[in-house]
Formats: sequence, C-alpha cells, structure tokens
Amino acid sequence: MPHCTKCGALVADNAGFCANCGAAQEAVPSAAASVAATTQTGLQENVAALLSYVFGWVTGLIFVLIDKRPSVQFHARQSIVIFGGLTVIHLLLLPVFGLSLLGGWGIFALLTWLIDIVGLVLWILCMVKAYQGVRFRVPIAAELSEKIFGRV
Repeated sequence: MPHCTKCGALVADNAGFCANCGAAQEAVPSAAASVAATTQTGLQENVAALLSYVFGWVTGLIFVLIDKRPSVQFHARQSIVIFGGLTVIHLLLLPVFGLSLLGGWGIFALLTWLIDIVGLVLWILCMVKAYQGVRFRVPIAAELSEKIFGRV
C-alpha cells in the first residue's frame, strides 16, 4: 500500500488525495515503472528499509545513497540520525568521564550501558517496524532527520 508523499500516512492505491493531510497524490505509476521502483536495489522496499538499520548509521548512509524510494530514504535517514547520534554521544562521554580521577570509569560504564540498552531497543523496534512497512517516527530523531535531510 502506498504512503502519502507529504505526511507518510497510508493511502489507498488509487487515492487522489491523502485522507490524513489532504495532499494531492501522484498518479498511479505504470506496471513497468512499478517494477523498476521495486528493483532499484534488487530488494523489496520493506527489506531495504530494514537493512538500512542493520549496521546503524553505516547502512543508513549506504541506503541514502543507493535507494531513492521514499520509505527507504525515511528509514535510512532516521538510522543515520539515531545511530550516528548515539555514536557521537559515546565519543563525547569518553574524554569527559574516562579521564576523570574521581572514579569516572564507573559513571562512564553506567552511562554507556544505558545508552547501549536504549540503542538496542531502538534498533530492534525500528527494524521490525521498517519490515512491517510502517514509518515509525522516533520522536526526536525523526524531526532532526527532516531538518537535516528534508522531508521525504
């Protein structure tokens, strides 16, 4: 089922307008264009969206560059923001807590453990939702992704 080009909500196959936001929808593509869109990377859209999360921001970056389908672009961009952000947080915490003479390693270990748990939960949740064809928006990351890359 297609998604609205403006808000990402599910729309009927032949809908002229989105029921959620009212945006006009593109004409239904021909069978040849539809086949070309699904075989752009040789992967189904939901599989490509899932794979954009597999190795965090690295696969997100790869799929931003090679797959231009809107759903895949959404998930790949969100992957870059989520897992790139978690990587940056890890790198920023290391010198702050790692060099402390007051037992910084204990605090650093606890914070990185919490960040890793949040990252693992987000990783699994995003991959499952991407495979289901749902545009699951991680609250802060989705908005930040749209500010950085633009809306898909």
